[in-house]
Amino acid sequence: MTFPAFLTTVTTFPLASHGGFGLNFDLFETNIINLAIVIAILVAFLPKFLGGILERRRSAILANLNEADERLQQAVVALDGAQKDLAAAQQKAEKIRTDGLARAQAIRLESELRTVEEMARVKQGAAADLDSEAARVTTQLRREAARLAIEKALSVLPGQLDDAAHARLIDQSIANLGAP
Repeated sequence: MTFPAFLTTVTTFPLASHGGFGLNFDLFETNIINLAIVIAILVAFLPKFLGGILERRRSAILANLNEADERLQQAVVALDGAQKDLAAAQQKAEKIRTDGLARAQAIRLESELRTVEEMARVKQGAAADLDSEAARVTTQLRREAARLAIEKALSVLPGQLDDAAHARLIDQSIANLGAP
């Protein structure tokens, strides 16, 4: 196995005589100048290269954060609007419920009023029917009483009237029929 030149054994150290590691301070043999140049170039150009990458990454992260913040603000505005809409909907639902209860109460009262009016109308109709039936029965009873009185009078009169009284009764009945 071979080691780079700067890690080769040196006879100046006591461990080097035993086959250990040591440092070689010969600048041309160890290639330290080349390493210094490469490190200087890296130090000079690497910050610009890595700085550009880091700056682009930082810009992208800031843009993402700004976009997320903007979406958060929009979400907050939308939430406020939704909460206002919800409150308005709840108020409207409460008004509809109150109006519905008032309408149901009015319908119930109107129905009760119509029922009372219908009952009064039925009662009036029944009273009118009762009065009509009473008048019909009264009229029928009067006719029956008149018919019976006439039959009785006809059965009794012929034996009690003479011809002159009978003629006077007929003349009087004819006179009554003509009079209003």
